Amino acid sequence: MSKLQEVLTIGRYFRSKFGETIYKVPISISGFTCPNIDGTVAKGGCSFCENDSFSPNLQEKKTKFKLHPTTVENPYLDNQLQQLEMQFNATKKVLQNKFGAKKFIVYFQSFTNTYAPLETLKALYSRALEFDNVIGLSIGTRTDCMTDEILDYLVELSKDKEIWVEYGIQSFYNETLDKINRGDSSENMRHWIMRTKEKGLKVCGHLIYGLPGEDQEMMLDTLNQTVELDVDSIKFHPLYVVKNTLLTNEYKKGEFTPISEDLYIDTVVKSIKAMPENISVQRVTAGINDDTLLSPSWCKNKHQQIQKIKKALLKVGLKY
Repeated sequence: MSKLQEVLTIGRYFRSKFGETIYKVPISISGFTCPNIDGTVAKGGCSFCENDSFSPNLQEKKTKFKLHPTTVENPYLDNQLQQLEMQFNATKKVLQNKFGAKKFIVYFQSFTNTYAPLETLKALYSRALEFDNVIGLSIGTRTDCMTDEILDYLVELSKDKEIWVEYGIQSFYNETLDKINRGDSSENMRHWIMRTKEKGLKVCGHLIYGLPGEDQEMMLDTLNQTVELDVDSIKFHPLYVVKNTLLTNEYKKGEFTPISEDLYIDTVVKSIKAMPENISVQRVTAGINDDTLLSPSWCKNKHQQIQKIKKALLKVGLKY
């Protein structure tokens, strides 16, 4: 029997580099938004994104103050710094109690975390790096919200810390990006991913499988184009429909059919099999287990999905 080949998960990457498990602490800072929501490049956000435009409840819960790169003053900064500290400490405590966690990466996760004045970003990023046992940052953003100025600042930080930029790619097909109201182009994504890599920063690309009109060949082509850009890591997500989105309307009209579980698993397995050994996998699936999920129902149980993907990978000689 041939020996199984281990998939380079992000956990294995961190253990190899730091000699221990590193835990990501997700952070969501009020006031951050997206150029695709505030009308700068489009209105309503991506078709799969739940946002204020569709949900009055979301609007009530979030601060009315919204950042923009041209914002002159940020009167909300002290509040944001407090949120950052409170969220970090709360999650850190849980991870310590549950897993005995010792080292952490602060993950700026929700919305577009470079879509703000540079001084605000500097204040938040530098504060996060001051927390005890934080070895770095991971910053979720869009390629149309990156600048050379921000990249140069991140390069400075990367001299002493582990700095990752996580770009939402989703697809490299412009017709798909138009369908999902992305407000960005494959050419622009390619430019900024290459620029980020040229500066020596680590890049994680997010891909969504099951986008409107895409077949497996297109999904795997997006994967190949992402790999060709020399990214360091990839996250895979299935497209699922939640309430209060543009996609909700398309789904209810019968204009969109979500990807089947079998096709999703097969595409992820083929993707991982095709990836170079030096590119790590940060996520193989995603789901949501609450009443906002409309379809597909198999996205309710993320743990079950992971087990099925692991089993499918074993069949092709890969251990996740």
